[in-house]
Amino acid sequence: GINPDGSCGNPESDADYTAFYQETGKGKYVPRSVFLDLEPSVIDEIRTGPYRQLFHPESMITGKEDAANNFARGHYTIGKEVLDRVVDKVRKEAENASSPQGFFIFHSFGGGTGSGFASLLQERLSLEFAKKNKLDFAIYPAPQTSTAVVEPYNSVLTTHSAMDHSDVTFLVDNDAVFNICKNNLDIQHSSYKELNQLIAQVVSSVTASLRFEGALNVDLNEFQTNLVPYPRIHFPLVTYAPVISAAKSGHERHSVPELTAQCFEPNNQMVVCDPRTGKYMACVLLYRGDTVAKDINSAIQTMKTKRSIQFVEWCPTGFKVGINNAPMTVVPGSSQAKAPRSVCMLSNTTAIVEAWSRLDHKFDLMYNKRAFVHWYVGEGMEEGEFSEAREDLAALEADYAEMTAEGDNDDAGDEY
Repeated sequence: GINPDGSCGNPESDADYTAFYQETGKGKYVPRSVFLDLEPSVIDEIRTGPYRQLFHPESMITGKEDAANNFARGHYTIGKEVLDRVVDKVRKEAENASSPQGFFIFHSFGGGTGSGFASLLQERLSLEFAKKNKLDFAIYPAPQTSTAVVEPYNSVLTTHSAMDHSDVTFLVDNDAVFNICKNNLDIQHSSYKELNQLIAQVVSSVTASLRFEGALNVDLNEFQTNLVPYPRIHFPLVTYAPVISAAKSGHERHSVPELTAQCFEPNNQMVVCDPRTGKYMACVLLYRGDTVAKDINSAIQTMKTKRSIQFVEWCPTGFKVGINNAPMTVVPGSSQAKAPRSVCMLSNTTAIVEAWSRLDHKFDLMYNKRAFVHWYVGEGMEEGEFSEAREDLAALEADYAEMTAEGDNDDAGDEY
């Protein structure tokens, strides 16, 4: 792999580093990434941390003052000042790549920068790079753990403003990932480090086919084509297996049918919701490591016969498969054990509407009393934007309900 200083660990391997790294004249690899925060303290951790020599100093952009958990500050006042710098840097990175496929955007829904600035950036990216894919990994407000009081406001506003600008948004919720760490990895008090390592495994599986060879490679365009039946319904659930501690790993078989079955269990999902209450519209199963197509097909056939896994009636096939030869690796010092094969499932299910209705309910409780609204209005927002965003999410909930409606509904097709 690539060392923390950017040098190549084993130059003989056939892995393609150039997908995510740019090679300098001296043979050093520099990631094609841009870090942004409206306050300096978080990115200073990277500037002084073990990976400080890996990243290009110019690709770490910080502002002077924080968005203070306020969508309006990130989107209108402070975010506007940094936007051009960020877009210029992103444009340079895209020009340095021979044929950029798309963008990965990592942000939170609850914070001011993560919600306000991220949606502003997505608007600009969809103007400048209209044909490129934008895959979005968003940390979604968890049902129980909350880091800010105004999370529901920020989340509803950012979902509304980025609805037309993001192609696929993978939601990850801290409660669900904390539970996975507690139950599967036996970490009673997990830190953000463990949470991030789990999310990194998912991202690694999603991008494995860009970096390694495989029997069935999955392109970034294919996620969108297979997972998004209608442009607004673009919020897939993420599940990963095996998440297992080193102590237990030796006692497991990690066979393809077992791993596939684990993916459909609610306690392995990264958003708190029960998929058994909804119906699946599409599933993408990304296998890595020592797997063959025959095992995968028989595992999928077994899944189709289960009563708890229901597909909408207008999507008979439902499964898209990716097979990659490179097995998963773990970060040194990680509590997760390495396995010979692993699978990541991205599924578009109507059950995720639970998460949206939970969020809308919290929004309504606060907005009915107009609590905290003056902070947003003071930064140049109008109160009408709140009700407009809330109506948009009510429409999203209705769209999900329509997906499961039985019978021949001819009106639904008129729009497309």
